[in-house]
Amino acid sequence: MNLFRFLGDLSHLLAIILLLLKIWKSRSCAGISGKSQVLFAVVFTARYLDLFTNYISLYNTCMKVVYIACSFTTVWLIYSKFKATYDGNHDTFRVEFLVVPTAILAFLVNHDFTPLEILWTFSIYLESVAILPQLFMISKTGEAETITTHYLFFLGLYRALYLVNWIWRFYFEGFFDLIAVVAGVVQTILYCDFFYLYITKVLKGKKLSLPA
Repeated sequence: MNLFRFLGDLSHLLAIILLLLKIWKSRSCAGISGKSQVLFAVVFTARYLDLFTNYISLYNTCMKVVYIACSFTTVWLIYSKFKATYDGNHDTFRVEFLVVPTAILAFLVNHDFTPLEILWTFSIYLESVAILPQLFMISKTGEAETITTHYLFFLGLYRALYLVNWIWRFYFEGFFDLIAVVAGVVQTILYCDFFYLYITKVLKGKKLSLPA
């Protein structure tokens, strides 16, 4: 654990909490991609199946439980509790184009050909592109609520901080995970255009809109 990883975890947690609060307080999931949230639920489930077999620390265990619980709670709010407010007409990204390639890649490129390792690798690959349905939805509607953009910003910041964390670990611990780093770079790149719009518009009080 180092400062950058800790801040990355906090940023990730803040993003999730912001999204849950947004849905609960507004009693609406308008503008939120249910497909992205389902993908994140799949990511956390596949990654943390070792919850019952591999104890690292209390902090690590608690974060795993929180991520899984929050992701499934978000999916439940979108598809059950506030289903009437879910905009399925704009949430039309073909998620099979993300799940199938990342699953195949996980079988072909992994650290160890074991069930848990393949599932962990699959979760890394899938997380790198899981936000695409949300970004696609925003591009279709042309606009996004401020709270949704805050959620996306902190989600992207989490990944950027993890990149710095990997650089830190490489220089000070000699640790380097090519799969995680490459997937993290891909994910961060997907947020670059959004970061620019966030800084130039949202932080100046303007409503964010993405080009269709």
